[in-house]
Amino acid sequence: MTANPNPNPSPDPNPSPSPSVKNWLRERSELGVGVLLFLLGVLVLTDALTLDADVTGRGPVGPATVPLVVGCGLLVVAVLLTVDVLRGGRGEAEAGEDVDLTEPADWRTVLLLAGVFLAFAVLIGPLGFPVAGALLFWGAAYALGSRHLHRDPLIAAALSLFTYGVFDKLLGVPLPGGPLMGVI
Repeated sequence: MTANPNPNPSPDPNPSPSPSVKNWLRERSELGVGVLLFLLGVLVLTDALTLDADVTGRGPVGPATVPLVVGCGLLVVAVLLTVDVLRGGRGEAEAGEDVDLTEPADWRTVLLLAGVFLAFAVLIGPLGFPVAGALLFWGAAYALGSRHLHRDPLIAAALSLFTYGVFDKLLGVPLPGGPLMGVI
């Protein structure tokens, strides 16, 4: 009988993969969407329940009604999605999806769009919606690949003025007019 020179055998170089928490979560990434929807629902409900609204002045349907319905809907969808994912449900990719997941993200476009939205948020106060909206629409078109330098600003200005007119004049939602307030 030969003695084993190494009393402590080395571990198997190819151990069977044990399911780790990271792999379990990766296979159920839709849980993140469920958590996000749940948190958003809690935020909407919290805001809706803390509104200072005079019920007698507005009647039974006040400014909190729609946010309460939306918040409850978000909570219901979050719970249903979480239960479905935990029971093994998986979202299927659309057949018409043309995203190549092997290609890197187009960060230039993402950053340009983020910059355009940030500029809109900064400029809407001093310049008003018509000017800031035109810059938003033109900048978004440029960031997404349109290079019609004569046509795009005209379409952006027309779209911005139309949007301003619909919200400010027809719907009664006041938007800042900026320096064009007396002209429009």
